[in-house]
Amino acid sequence: MTEMSVRSGIDAIVFDLGGVLLEVEFGRVFATWAECAGVSAESIHARYRMDAAYEQHERGEITARQYFASLRDSLGLALSDAQFEAGWNEVVRGEIPGVAALVAQAAQRLPLYVFSNTNAMHYAHWGPSHAGLLKMFRRLFMSHEIGLRKPEARAFEYIGAEIGARLPNILFFDDTPENVHAARALGMQAVLVRGMDDMREVLARI
Repeated sequence: MTEMSVRSGIDAIVFDLGGVLLEVEFGRVFATWAECAGVSAESIHARYRMDAAYEQHERGEITARQYFASLRDSLGLALSDAQFEAGWNEVVRGEIPGVAALVAQAAQRLPLYVFSNTNAMHYAHWGPSHAGLLKMFRRLFMSHEIGLRKPEARAFEYIGAEIGARLPNILFFDDTPENVHAARALGMQAVLVRGMDDMREVLARI
């Protein structure tokens, strides 16, 4: 069951991407890097942080090459850019089963959008593979393209302005509590997604 009641007056729906529409698994990233470096995936996982460089990369402020240089220092791994890239692109597994049909139904009722914290390399890697799903959205807001990322208030305000809808009239699905709390603080109707049933339940009520 979801933890919020959806109000009336929804003008648009915004979906997060990873964990909501696409399956992501960082363990696959660490496993690939570990194999290349000859160390354990657990040791990499223990050192990995979504730090300032990670956030800069997602805002498009630094390139993948610069981010990988930061990872060499923080993880202590002497990997090439190609090896980092091979692991980095393992994070997306594919579409969550059943999500395409759910999105197609929602698209018949309201305009749909995506807002994802991502980076240019990931988008170039998985975007073409999921073109069928993504074409159902009127616009894709990618953090590295707009220079803003969740949970920044300015990011949500930008999305609302670009969509042309008041924030209280936007329904937002995300799997990260911090993002959901930030959206709710701005008046958005934000739902914490823990599985497909959370989205089905809410969409059935609008």
